Parts: sequence; structure tokens; C-alpha cells
Amino acid sequence: MKINGQKNVKIAIQQKGRLSEKCIELLEQAGLDFDSYKRKLYAGCRNFPLDILYIRDDDIPEYVADGIVDLGIVGEDVILEQQVKVKKIVPLNFGFCALSIACPKGSAINNPKDLNGLKIATTYRNCLKKYLKRNNLKADIIELSGSVEVAPSLSVADCVCDIISTGETMKENNLAPVVKLFDSQAFLIADPKSLEIKWKSEIIERFAMRIESLVQARKTKYVMLNAPRQAVDKIIAMIPGVDSPTIVPLAKSDMVAVHSVVEEEIFWEVIENLKKAGATGILVSPIEKMII
Repeated sequence: MKINGQKNVKIAIQQKGRLSEKCIELLEQAGLDFDSYKRKLYAGCRNFPLDILYIRDDDIPEYVADGIVDLGIVGEDVILEQQVKVKKIVPLNFGFCALSIACPKGSAINNPKDLNGLKIATTYRNCLKKYLKRNNLKADIIELSGSVEVAPSLSVADCVCDIISTGETMKENNLAPVVKLFDSQAFLIADPKSLEIKWKSEIIERFAMRIESLVQARKTKYVMLNAPRQAVDKIIAMIPGVDSPTIVPLAKSDMVAVHSVVEEEIFWEVIENLKKAGATGILVSPIEKMII
């Protein structure tokens, strides 16, 4: 849908699957107004120059590389398997998984060298082939289109190479990971050619800024606390914030309020240290968006 006659860029997202709901949620949180019906293959944004295509995740990198769409949201594992030239713009901090080789529990396969001469079932032929070559291993690659995890129980292969997220599917099929090829997460990707077209690059930059602000916000918490004035320097060292914390004088002249942001990964460690430094009345809030 054109906004005031403006041209639109196109983005492809997964129609269904493990990333679909997360993608739609991300776009809605970025302020985009569009239809997200399950059976819909196309939707135009009513308030931003962006058209959304719902397609198979395996097709997304190729659609982007071929210029059919300008942007895509897809797992890094799919990008590496497709071996196409796209620009990774923003890591999205969801869709985490690992491409791993898993073997039946109790088997004699315990390390990479044990893979020599075996049959490995996978949908990731290119990634597996590259790994075997890099490690001077020789194994037969059995390429399947799905349900890879059942291959050993059907005697189709000795082990499998597939993505593992929670690991439950592997456990259900009596498989255990032996080798991790690489970690993966979802990325916002772009066609390099689109980035060279001025009007497209301007829209992509605006869109990427919205996405980055959401991703950054999810990694941080907003912290407000009271502290003795003499402890401020020590507390600032613990929570430096984006540029610098906000220091607000309080009614008691020997006390101040400190406002800052803390990274989610170290949140509890920082809170414990703040209390030891004399911080009181610590309030913590989620951050909806964070524009740096």
C-alpha cells in the first residue's frame, strides 16, 4: 500500500514455522499496521512504505539475493545453507538454535573423528559438506526434505545433522548432540543492491532503526534507585548507562536518585552489587524501545 504516492520496499518473512509469530510480533511492535491473517501471502502496511510477503523460510535468502524483495527476516542457518549474497543488518535476538550432528544415545560415536565412513542425514547439505571438508572427514551425506531425526531409527542413516533449539525433538528420538557446527539466530537481511538505491536505502534505514531500538530494549532494563551522595561515583561505575546516568537531587541533601540502564545478561549481578554499595528503593522497569 503506497503512503501518499511513495514507493514501497518489500520484506519477506516466514509464512509459518518457528519464526513466524516472532516476526509478526516484531513488526507490530515496530509500529506497523498490517494484516497478518494466517492464509495471507501478501500485506501492505497502512502507515509505512513497506509491503510484506509471507513465504517459506528456505526461499527468503534467495528472494532477497535475487532482488525480488529488498529485506527478509530469516535464521542465519538458512542464509549459510543457501550460500547467497545478502547483507546481514540486524541480529534480532530470537530464533536461537545450533546446527549440530546428533547420534543415537549409547552409540560409539563420541567425537568428530568417529563420523568417518558414516551416513549422516540432513537438510543442511551445504553446511555439512563444508564442515566435513574443513575437518578432513569423509562421510556419506543423505539429503532429506524433513523429519531428519527419525533417520537413524529407520536405518536410513547412522546420525543426523539438524538444528537444535530446545533439544526436545532429539531426546524424543533417542539422539544426543556430538558436534556443534555453529550457533544461529534470526537476522534482518537486505539485498545489497537495494542499499545502493537512494530511496530504498532511506526507507530501509528508517525501518532498521525501529527494529534495532526494539532489539536493544529487550537486552536492557531501566533502573531507578536512591543512593547516598558519597556512593554515587561507585554506583555510576556499576551502571554507566548509554552515555551517562541521570543524577537527580532529593529532598535529603545527602541523597540522590540515579536513573540508568542495565544489560539483561548481568542484571542480577549488578543489582546485588548496587545494594552492597548502599543503593535503596531500587525500581526496575522494562524498556519498550531504545533509540541510540
